[in-house]
Amino acid sequence: MHKLPFYCLNLLLMLWFSHPAWADKIYKCKDQKGILIYSSSPCPNDAEAISDWTVTTKARPPEILNLVQDGSGHYSVPGQVNDQTLSFIVDTGASMVSLPEQVARAANLTCGEKVNIQTANGTAEACRVVIPNFKFGPFTLKDVAAVAAPNLAMPLLGMNVLQQFKIAQDKGEMHISAR
Repeated sequence: MHKLPFYCLNLLLMLWFSHPAWADKIYKCKDQKGILIYSSSPCPNDAEAISDWTVTTKARPPEILNLVQDGSGHYSVPGQVNDQTLSFIVDTGASMVSLPEQVARAANLTCGEKVNIQTANGTAEACRVVIPNFKFGPFTLKDVAAVAAPNLAMPLLGMNVLQQFKIAQDKGEMHISAR
């Protein structure tokens, strides 16, 4: 019979407590009519203090990047190099992040030292670069070492980044999360 006010009060309380501007301390009071009052300030003199508690924020759940294997058995992940949006192939066989030269140029990365790298097709000459702002999935890293290589078809997400994360693979899915 009196369920509607109860449900309304519960809804109001859920909305109130989920509001980010809510105070750090919550007071539960009972007025002279026996009605419970929840407030961010101490109970008034004409109300009985029932309890109070401090609001604590819950820890955010860890961010997890879930990838599905494509038809050729690869995992790809959206990312950014500086503000250039691109798609990386997750390559646990690559020592470091590797970018096609044209991607590095478009992202305003300057060639540092020239190095020889070993690829599946043999030795190739590449440039060392540093990526100031590197993103893949929900993760952001600063000053990531990489190489810019000619004749590279796709950007590769290599082990210098992947080793900083926990990686699990099962039944055609890869899960990457912060350690």
